Amino acid sequence: MIRRASLVLVGALMGATAMSVLYSAGIPAQAAGTSTYKELSIFGDVFERVRAQYVTPPDEEKLVENAINGMLTSLDPHSTYMNAKDAADMQTQTRGEFGGIGIEVTMEEELVKVITPIDDTPGSKAGILAGDFISEIDGESVRGLKLEEAVEKMRGAVNTPIKLTILRKGADKPIELSIVREIIPIRAVKSRVEGDVGYLRVISFTEKTYDDLEAAIIKIQKEVPADKLKGFVLDLRLNPGGLLDQAIYVSDAFLERGEVVSTRSRDPEDTRRFNASAGDLTDGKPLVVLVNGGSASASEIVAGALQDLKRATVLGTRSFGKGSVQTIIPMGEKGALRLTTALYYTPSGRSIQGTGIEPDIKVEQPLPEELQGKVRAEGESALKGHIKGQNESEEGSGSVAYVPPEAKDDVQLNYALDLLRGAKTDPSFPADPAKAVVAK
Repeated sequence: MIRRASLVLVGALMGATAMSVLYSAGIPAQAAGTSTYKELSIFGDVFERVRAQYVTPPDEEKLVENAINGMLTSLDPHSTYMNAKDAADMQTQTRGEFGGIGIEVTMEEELVKVITPIDDTPGSKAGILAGDFISEIDGESVRGLKLEEAVEKMRGAVNTPIKLTILRKGADKPIELSIVREIIPIRAVKSRVEGDVGYLRVISFTEKTYDDLEAAIIKIQKEVPADKLKGFVLDLRLNPGGLLDQAIYVSDAFLERGEVVSTRSRDPEDTRRFNASAGDLTDGKPLVVLVNGGSASASEIVAGALQDLKRATVLGTRSFGKGSVQTIIPMGEKGALRLTTALYYTPSGRSIQGTGIEPDIKVEQPLPEELQGKVRAEGESALKGHIKGQNESEEGSGSVAYVPPEAKDDVQLNYALDLLRGAKTDPSFPADPAKAVVAK
């Protein structure tokens, strides 16, 4: 496997399903012209007027931060300024671990409901059960809080205590628990065996993704003998993206050779190409990749590479269509600038910006009755101020992003399983690497 350094960090686009493909860099700034600095002096004058004469004393730090973000959002939806807290949250996402108690939760009837405690974490050791409701955190009611606010309260520094009040069906009174936070790893890959097929779901691209994927493949190969294993499903649906290096590693896990992706900025000399190395972890077993409107950025790099190099058959609906690269530039006081600096291209030389990955086999996932009319297709092309892709048309990018909670209701997954087992056929399956489509 290839292992390249320096490709790190991730940024989330709030209000959309895309997360940015990034690498950190120190980019020298170039001096602006004299007229530009005159305009900046006007900004300084306006700031002083607002600070001194606005009807109520403004928060000066927020004024400056909002002014910076106003400038950046005029460029595209993915360029933004992150204050110290936002930058720290981003680093937590990319590391794939945090200080907490280890429970998966949702919000129900204004209370935090435990979906499941993660094995061998403080939460499971303290006796928290699936179905428990958390009514208070450190003596404060969770009613009125958003889910992310409640989660933020439960996370914290390692070795610090937290008190939870639990409401449990069948218990005659609330249960009080005192738990000490520990480092909680975030699973980047979930896997299981579907009879004679290995199922791999990549949730996001963090620093742990490749290692989790490799471990999952090895586990499946131990459970199902090679002569019985029909192939693998790589599920990238609802995957918002993440680290560029991890997208390359995940692609390379299934490839023997070929260019995975290239990035191109406004300076042609800055074009970078990333190639796969020998060593397919699945020994060339047939592969189906699932995508939908929630597959964005890094997940589109993987789908695009495996599709162009004819290593996999892509099935589902059109992906989100985020084909831009953001560079993270550290700023003062631990903040950071996330700036769009390049577009990425699949091995065939296509940009998916504003168009997305078109699956080889289009399979729609029906919406349940209660969601019909309430879920709409989302994509990069619908974002205000997005960079228009070179191949973008009125059709745009994206599709409905919905995956049923139960595998039996998952039309796309079951279609993939039928392909791998021979119950269904299609000219695009199995994919033939000898017919790879690459840029000339």
